[in-house]
Amino acid sequence: MTAPTPSQGQPLDLDALVDALVQVLRSLAALAQLSPEETERQVAELLAFLRRRLTADYEVDEFGFDEDFTDHAYLPLLRPLYRAWFRVEVRGIEHLPTEGGALVVANHSGTIALDALMTQVAVHDEHPAHRHLRLLGADLVFRTPVIGDVARKSGSTLAAGEDAERLLRAGELVGVWPEGFKGVGKPFSERYRLQRFGRGGFVAAALRAEVPIVPCAIVGAEETYPMLGNAEGLAKLLGAPYFPITPTFPWLGLLGLVPLPSKWIIEFGEPVTTQDLGAAAADDPMLVFGLTDEIRQTIQEALYHLLATRESAFFG
Repeated sequence: MTAPTPSQGQPLDLDALVDALVQVLRSLAALAQLSPEETERQVAELLAFLRRRLTADYEVDEFGFDEDFTDHAYLPLLRPLYRAWFRVEVRGIEHLPTEGGALVVANHSGTIALDALMTQVAVHDEHPAHRHLRLLGADLVFRTPVIGDVARKSGSTLAAGEDAERLLRAGELVGVWPEGFKGVGKPFSERYRLQRFGRGGFVAAALRAEVPIVPCAIVGAEETYPMLGNAEGLAKLLGAPYFPITPTFPWLGLLGLVPLPSKWIIEFGEPVTTQDLGAAAADDPMLVFGLTDEIRQTIQEALYHLLATRESAFFG
């Protein structure tokens, strides 16, 4: 017996599919504690979004950024985590410019890089201009099926100096987590201790583009997946930088991938101006190293202050 062709089987019920998506969105809106009016507005936007996707009525920039997808699919999926699960508190959002380029530099942690995603939501939702934060990611991100495509569509690009500089010159907000896998994959015993910031390529890009650098301190991400150990053999077999062992993973299987509901604070510090130094300063390795170290120290001090003043890692 041969399998039925689409024409022989039941036709795809688009109305039922749309109804299911609407119900999912309403459930997510409830988790995000949205008002009934806001929920209905998002439902209407979802229906309009689906119509645009079916008719290919949307634009993608040279880096693959799909603003329509980001605003109406990507960010709405992240908001329940941001608002209801992590209850993110944002401070210093006024330090991000309303227009023009700027480089946001943040600490990296949490075993799975949710900190970068939550910062994207924070910048878009809390900033008066609802700006998009264009992330710089590692090559592994873009080589991972599905995740790489979503990263491109949501505005991320490879962490390369040339691409960062092009985005900054184009007036974009760019986010970088210079600790890389050393930060996100460090053991829980080293939580909130910044790792090395590399060679300062992000500082050189900001200097060449003559845009401000905004230090950003993130507290709460370290507690989402406390990394108690690293199965290095499995990591090597899978081609991953590490294979985490946490209190819930791999012991609880897929359930162990659910992050713990830690309380987050994202604080944007005062911008470090670069225009007075000039673009040529990017070619001075000692100046670049000094500025990189200054920014790293600023973030570390901000982390210590936030840790000293927060009431609890999970409540508040």
